[in-house]
Amino acid sequence: MAKRSAGLLMYRRKGGVLEVLLVHPGGPYWARRDEGAWSFPKGEYDSGLEDALDAAKREFTEETGFAPGTRHLSLGEARQRGGKLVSAWAFEGDCDPEALVSNTFELEWPPRSGTLRTFAEADRGAWFATASARRSILPGLVVFIDRLEALRP
Repeated sequence: MAKRSAGLLMYRRKGGVLEVLLVHPGGPYWARRDEGAWSFPKGEYDSGLEDALDAAKREFTEETGFAPGTRHLSLGEARQRGGKLVSAWAFEGDCDPEALVSNTFELEWPPRSGTLRTFAEADRGAWFATASARRSILPGLVVFIDRLEALRP
């Protein structure tokens, strides 16, 4: 059975331009990557134990420290290149990405050093106009930006 992931894409209009909040993954593997590395807050869940939207809300709060909104528009599902099935919802909101506070994870770094280091799951966030978001987000997630624009929120 394929792994499942769920997330929330916060959007706003600023000066008539549709913008989305994206987060950059923390940790050493992503430290030098920018274009094509960003995501929206999302994470894996067990569909037998947790509702996808509940998981998306939990992940959003864990990765940003922000409230997950109350009115969520379904953006459907998309299968990623590795086989993972991602479900996403959009909601209108606003926040200061500088105030982002993410949960952390431990990783042996450098590899085989025996040293555990703690990294933020999301090391920063930023607002992107949808055109620049398409260049910045992981390629398999672009479909959700397309779907948001099609809704014309």
